[in-house]
Amino acid sequence: MAFLKKYSSFFTSTISVVLYFLFAYFIERTQFYTLSFLWFTLFVGFYVLIKNKNTSFTTLVGVAILFRLVFLFSIPNLSQDFYRFIWDGRMILNGFNPYVSLPATFIQQNLQPVAEAARLYEGMGALNGSHYTNYPPLNQFCFFIAAIFASKSIFGSVIVLRVFIILADVGILYFGKKLLEKLHLPINNIFWYVLNPFIIIEMTGNLHFEPVMLFFLVWALYKLQQQKWIWAAILIACSVAVKLIPLLFLPLFFQWFVKWKGTKDKFNLSSIKNGVASLKNNWTTFFKGILHLSSFYLIVIGTTLLLFLPFYTSEFIANYSNSVGLWFRNFEFNASFYYLFREIGYLFRGYNEIAIIGKITPILTVLFLVFLTFFRKNKTPIQLITALMFGLCFYYFTATTVHPWYLATPLILSVFTKYKFPVVWSLVIILSYQAYANNPWKENLWVVFIQYFVVYSFLIYEVFLLPSVKKW
Repeated sequence: MAFLKKYSSFFTSTISVVLYFLFAYFIERTQFYTLSFLWFTLFVGFYVLIKNKNTSFTTLVGVAILFRLVFLFSIPNLSQDFYRFIWDGRMILNGFNPYVSLPATFIQQNLQPVAEAARLYEGMGALNGSHYTNYPPLNQFCFFIAAIFASKSIFGSVIVLRVFIILADVGILYFGKKLLEKLHLPINNIFWYVLNPFIIIEMTGNLHFEPVMLFFLVWALYKLQQQKWIWAAILIACSVAVKLIPLLFLPLFFQWFVKWKGTKDKFNLSSIKNGVASLKNNWTTFFKGILHLSSFYLIVIGTTLLLFLPFYTSEFIANYSNSVGLWFRNFEFNASFYYLFREIGYLFRGYNEIAIIGKITPILTVLFLVFLTFFRKNKTPIQLITALMFGLCFYYFTATTVHPWYLATPLILSVFTKYKFPVVWSLVIILSYQAYANNPWKENLWVVFIQYFVVYSFLIYEVFLLPSVKKW
């Protein structure tokens, strides 16, 4: 037993490397049962590694990097989005603006604007190729770098893109550890993200760029903790310029900047004098906070616009807003409450009400963010990060589309809180791949129900039943 305990991390890591190798080079997303078996087995190994107190921090870092390097030379087999990444990068390299041109237009006209155009278009699919790109400018910069190093090789481009993502995860590890130290939290908490099989497979394996966005976000939170809010604003803008999702967080910084302290002095002459002085100080502090908050927002928005500026044309705004709007008006996948709203719409109207529901759910998210901004304490770093996590999760709970890789953001935020329901969600999100087992793909709503039943059950348990974390 002592031997097994001493070397359990070694055996677990070795088995995990083999399973990751199978995942990277032999599995297709249509193989749902095999996929699920490997996924859940890897999560068992992940839990063993996390809970083994005999394994040093440095060893876990090495293991996390090793797991990612297994995927280095593999072509993503669970997602086809990377073909569009490569297309966009090569378009920029050849002098085209990816925001104002459609891959389908070139293919239909038998034009070859980039190397391997037909193969890239076939890989991304007609649906993707018929819409304008929605990837922000720093994301496009990564695609452009891949095009510079591998303008005629899809395999070479994949390696370059994967290196970006691995380096971003190393950056998250570095700044995440420093932030945990500042917050007086266990530094090993970062491994709930770094060693998570969901992160390794969906990000490193499938080339989703959430880690690059999260690298800037975690760095920004660290700078905010250091009271360097100007740098934090610039870094949040960089995060937005990789993925737009951090824009949702902006209202929640209100209490971080705007302070107001009441007085508890007893009512007497001295308390009146103290109260007047306190009131003056409060108003001074309040207006100073408003000024800093306004400056923070201006830096975030200004820097973001500056990063978009090289791509600006008269058609850019219409094309980009229309492309982003499709996620609310047209697309539906692995949704939660939206599917319930949709069934109610079918019951009363007889057809899919996504056009209406897709407009209502963002309003609900805004209202919830307003509630978190003004009616919940977000003054300490942990309170703020917890609010960011719950605000984003509410958005995903009501969204029409929740792809697996979306969960990377609530997962990294949970590292700095007492909540683990995003970890549970990262475990059961594999159930969403059941849809791809069908040809053409089709969701089984009972499987979707099981996924969210597990997530909501654990969420309710943590918020309302677990004494150590019930005060969210």
